[in-house]
Amino acid sequence: MECAMTTALALPANLSLVEISAAASAPWRGLLAASAEAHVPYRAGTLSERNLLGARLDAAVTRAEGAVLLVAEGASCFATAWWARLSPAPYVSRVAGALFFDPIEEEGETVESLLDTFASPRTRLPFPSIVLGRDDRRSALAARVQALADGWGSGMIAGARSDAARPLRRTRGILARFTAGVVAREVRTGRALIGRLRAV
Repeated sequence: MECAMTTALALPANLSLVEISAAASAPWRGLLAASAEAHVPYRAGTLSERNLLGARLDAAVTRAEGAVLLVAEGASCFATAWWARLSPAPYVSRVAGALFFDPIEEEGETVESLLDTFASPRTRLPFPSIVLGRDDRRSALAARVQALADGWGSGMIAGARSDAARPLRRTRGILARFTAGVVAREVRTGRALIGRLRAV
């Protein structure tokens, strides 16, 4: 079994991490050797709470230095997808990627209710993302999580929080490649922008 110190992945210095969650201890902290630059608390029981959540996400993303990596868990994943699909392009363009942990945490959760609460156009998210689910072979839950990942245009990793060393090593390797790809995408975007400015 690997300890947390050997499984944690250090993020590139030019990525700012913004966390959206209700929990005080988020599940991703055992996988990422980074602390969130900003924490957006998940509260969405009323329309005003949802609007405030969106405004806080706007503020966290615009205040961050450099490209933003969003990390959400549970119902916060639905809120993050809703924000990404409906927010103005200047905000969303600052997001380089997102990690979604356990969007459906329990078998009994009503996905339809969360989709209604966070109604938005059923389009792929405008940035790369990965859904990290539990190592759960129950086909009904696995199929629902996979359907969410497909709808968001996300990659899918099962077993991200398993205690076994092998799944954690595999997950760390995938996250390392994902974050490296996110940084490379930001570099390409920056070079393209510079090229357009020079052409003016």
